Amino acid sequence: MNLILIGFGNVGRALARILWEKIDRLRGLGLSINVTGIFKSNGGFVDSNGLMLGEILEKSEQHKSWVPGASPLSHIEELPCDVVVEMTPTNVRNGEPGVSFIRKALEEGKDVVTSNKGPLVVSMKSLLSLAERKGCFLLYEATVGAAIPIFTVAREFLRHDRIICVEGILNGTTNYILSRMSEDKVSFDDALREAQEMGYAEADPTYDVEGIDAACKLVILANGLMNMDKHLSDVEIEGISRVTPEMIELAEEDGYLVKHVAYLDGEKMEVAPRLVPKNSPLAVGGTFNVITLNTELSGPLTFIGKGAGPRETASAILADIITIAKKRGGIKSGEHVA
Repeated sequence: MNLILIGFGNVGRALARILWEKIDRLRGLGLSINVTGIFKSNGGFVDSNGLMLGEILEKSEQHKSWVPGASPLSHIEELPCDVVVEMTPTNVRNGEPGVSFIRKALEEGKDVVTSNKGPLVVSMKSLLSLAERKGCFLLYEATVGAAIPIFTVAREFLRHDRIICVEGILNGTTNYILSRMSEDKVSFDDALREAQEMGYAEADPTYDVEGIDAACKLVILANGLMNMDKHLSDVEIEGISRVTPEMIELAEEDGYLVKHVAYLDGEKMEVAPRLVPKNSPLAVGGTFNVITLNTELSGPLTFIGKGAGPRETASAILADIITIAKKRGGIKSGEHVA
């Protein structure tokens, strides 16, 4: 299976490292993965015979395969490629450049795996429709909950069931901040500063603390799990910047925690601070995410895991790649990567 990787930041590098580390395990499953192109904003590593991932991780742009200014749009056509893995930064305004990369790959008949929320928030229905017309897969497990396999569970195990509503904690940064304010009585500003120092929050934390990231994920859940056609403008959004230590203390006196909860049903989509009982599945701490699917036949199903991190996100991407290999007959069902 030949791959092209678009985006070589933290997640892209983590995926390359995992593919390098797990090469023998994958081959043991009968799956030989060959990366023929890795593209960054200023160029790419290109080798139609397959790149040496270990060397590229070590030498970066000093590697002999580096081509300054190389564009993935032209190389998707030119290089041997079965799956395009799109991992560029999220842009919720117009989804670019990810939308163009994904659309080009699908138009060329390539399967696509993405960790990029932007294209799905902006153009999910049209991209999925294009994939269907071209007979391609477009998988996006890594866009929500990192390593939590929420879309795989729905696709493989809940096809007989109906999801009535979804609720959860979808952003690790806000959960970390609220957990620190609750457990250690630190202020919002101090907790945010800690989150930035530890790499959980960006220098500009607006995307996280104002609820935009969680709202984007809720849109993808609505469209991916419940076959809706929702957009970011459909979500009522309230961030956590107005949550005070006094609010948290009053909630705890009554047996509750303040959590930044995302909720979705057939009529409503919202992300906002909510009171959660201390014994609720939503009462997870730290950077953990939790997603509960309330279903017609199976009842509530709750999934908890690390909702962020390059390696966790890369793990979800690899799971999608393996799913495509299974569907294409390149790997036997029931086998796993140890």
